Order: sequence, then C-alpha cells, then structure tokens
Amino acid sequence: MKKVIRFIAVVSVLFFAGTSFFAQDNKPAKKQRIQVGAERIEKYQKLLKNKKVALAANATSVIVHSDGTMIHDLDFLLQNRIEVTKIFAPEHGFRGNNEGGKIISNDVDPKTGVPILSLYGKYVKPSKEALDGIDVMIYDIQDVGARFYTYISTMHYIMEACAENNIPLVIFDRPNPNIDCIAGPIRDEKFKSFVSLDPIPVAYGMTAGELAKMINGQGWLKNGVKCNLTVIPVKNYTRKTRYVLPVPPSPNLPSERAVRFYPFLCLFEAAVVSEGRGTLQPFTALGYPDKSFGDYVFTPHDIPGMATNPKFNGKECYGLDLSEEPLYDEESIFTLKHFMYFAKKIGSAKEMVNQPLGLAQLWGNDKLIEQIDSGMTEEEIRSTWQEDTAQFIKDRKPYLIYN
Repeated sequence: MKKVIRFIAVVSVLFFAGTSFFAQDNKPAKKQRIQVGAERIEKYQKLLKNKKVALAANATSVIVHSDGTMIHDLDFLLQNRIEVTKIFAPEHGFRGNNEGGKIISNDVDPKTGVPILSLYGKYVKPSKEALDGIDVMIYDIQDVGARFYTYISTMHYIMEACAENNIPLVIFDRPNPNIDCIAGPIRDEKFKSFVSLDPIPVAYGMTAGELAKMINGQGWLKNGVKCNLTVIPVKNYTRKTRYVLPVPPSPNLPSERAVRFYPFLCLFEAAVVSEGRGTLQPFTALGYPDKSFGDYVFTPHDIPGMATNPKFNGKECYGLDLSEEPLYDEESIFTLKHFMYFAKKIGSAKEMVNQPLGLAQLWGNDKLIEQIDSGMTEEEIRSTWQEDTAQFIKDRKPYLIYN
C-alpha cells in the first residue's frame, strides 16, 4: 500500500525547543551517564578564570543534567562567572534554526546581550579584528562524523585564527554518533573546499576533539601553524557507546535515523533525486517523480526553517522509505547501494548527477560517477579506498582520546 507523507507547516517551531525529538531506535541499555566536556567545569574553570572568553557555539551546545533538564553553554558559563564577551556562530546560526546554505548575519543574543559574529557569511574564519580583546576561545558544536558537515570546517578555521593570533583554544568535546564508521575516500587536494577541508575519509570515526588534535599534529593548518589546544574529554564514553543526540544538530537532521544515514545520503544533494528535504523525513526517504522508481510516495513542500523550494517542490516522488532499515550493522551507516540503485533506474550515474563538481567535493574525488557507470560493484569501489583508509587509521592513532 502506498504511503503518503502529510506536512505540517508549523513544524519549524518545534526545532530546538528544549526537548529531544530523536526517535529512540535501538536505544542502548542504561550505563553511566555521559558527561560532555562542557559539563566538566572542574577541568577547565582555571583556564577561563578572569579571562575574556569567546564562545563558538550553536543550539547543540547544551548540558543535559541527570534529571533531563538542559542548559545552554552560554548560560552555564555566565552563571559560573566566566566572562563570555563574544559568540561565533556556524552554519544554521547560533540558535540553529536557519536552513543549510543560508547566509548567517551578525546578531546579538536577546537573552544575554552578548554579540554574535557569523562564521557562515562574509567570513568563515574569525578575523584579527573579531578576536581583538579575546584571551581564550571555546569551541563546542555537535558534530555527526561526516567530512562535509561544515561544523568541523568552522573548527579548522577557528584553530587557524587562534594559532595566528596567539589565542588558546579550549574544545569541549562531544560524542560522535557515527564514531563506529570509517568509510569513503580520503579527500583529494584538488577538491578541497569548505565541505571537504581536511584530508580525511567521508566518515572518519573521531570526535571533534580528536580531529582537532589530528589537524594540529598533522600540520593541516595554513602554513603549518600550531594551535595552543586543550580538549576537555567526554566522561563515561568509549568508541562503542551508542549516543543519541539530545538536540538535532541542524534542521534537516531531526532524528537519530537521519544522523546515521546522512554520511552516505548527502551525496544525493548533487543529484536529481530527492533526499527527503521538504518532508518530515529528510535523509530517511529517497524519491524521483516517476512511478517506476518505487512504491513509497512523498511530496516535498516548503517547510519554514527546514526547506525553501526543495527539490521537486509540490511533485509526487516515488522511491524508498528507509525508516525500517537497521541503524547499527556494518552496512547501515555507509553504503552506496541506494546511490547505485537510482543511477541504474535513471540510466547512469552521469545522468543522475547534475552537479558533478559538487559531488566531487562531497565525495573527495571525481571518480565515483565513472566507477559506477563502468559496472564496478560496491565492494570493488570500497576496495579503491582501503589502502588510504588503513594509512589514515594508523596516522590518527596518536590523537585518539577514547578507547
């Protein structure tokens, strides 16, 4: 039976309202409560005492108490008499309710009066002038473990700016919900961009704190500068911990399932296939306006805060509902089978991909279209990056924090 998604225009007001919307698929058994770096004030209070502090943060920068209540980093720091004088906001903005790709403007936090400087507009890197009067910078933004998720690019540029201006950087670390996966090719230097800034796999299996240590240690900052870096680790966390985010990291990753599937479904951003934007199932449904593409039916629409004029706006799309696919097995988090399925249905990957440069920047090289159209299996495509992945795993080992 065909299922049709119906939309609610007011969905945008739900985002970041202080509760978790994540579907608790495969919810792990209760263990010791995870404490993110921001909560562990005893580990960093001395570093910030009597200092003028800048905070790079967004709506994910929260502490969840044992009773389930949440407090934003900014409020927590101010309550503990830490002088936060500036906020730096990444893509989606400080409150996290802006669509992906939309320019973010400078602003003022209405609750505290602290000025907000955008790092997703005229500047993607803090300028020397923006850092004037700052003694120390804090970075605390939830990552999802995909190279093209731009928060880690913002972190890279913050590290670079801090190094160039002799400002210490403290990273409040957070779990990576996709830490169990390392997959995809290492980014080719030719396709370096804001969505592929560092030479790492598509899914790299590290926390932001671990990646920052690697960026520093491998000399990936401009001119090889080194950042004065301190990482405040997550407590009670290991590489096998299944972590469900308490707050959506961005408007189109509203569920645990979307976060898990994002590292491979984001490739459809460069193709003539809907990845579910403009529905309540972004990155968990795929479709094309042709009845032969599948039995699942959805119609993308404008949804304030999530999608403006999404792909195939107002047209019925037919394809795949991924809501029943497993979240925690070897293939669930990173597979090319859906990309290859739609390429075959359309005729070829070359016909399906309408933004070849965009795909190359996401994927890290320009070989994927040719590999698929030449008839390579997914296993054969995976074999092309295994040697580089093995080297990456070896190189990252000194920077890992969690067992």
